[in-house]
Amino acid sequence: MKKVLIFVFSFYKKAISGSIKLLFGGGCRFSPTCSDYAKGSIEKHGAFWGSVLTIKRISRCHPLGGFGYDPVPDKL
Repeated sequence: MKKVLIFVFSFYKKAISGSIKLLFGGGCRFSPTCSDYAKGSIEKHGAFWGSVLTIKRISRCHPLGGFGYDPVPDKL
């Protein structure tokens, strides 16, 4: 499951993210990008907890949300 999720986020970043950026402009408000954060959190914490962290991160990605450097935490 872990490898499948990592593949999905890698595919999104390479195939879909660039097109969205060209059409609508802008980019990720955070560093690392949300797709890189998702891959890193799943690699570090496994499929379930990595997905939970990813959902929390994406829920903060809006105009009134945060921005800047937001690395994957070492501990949950």
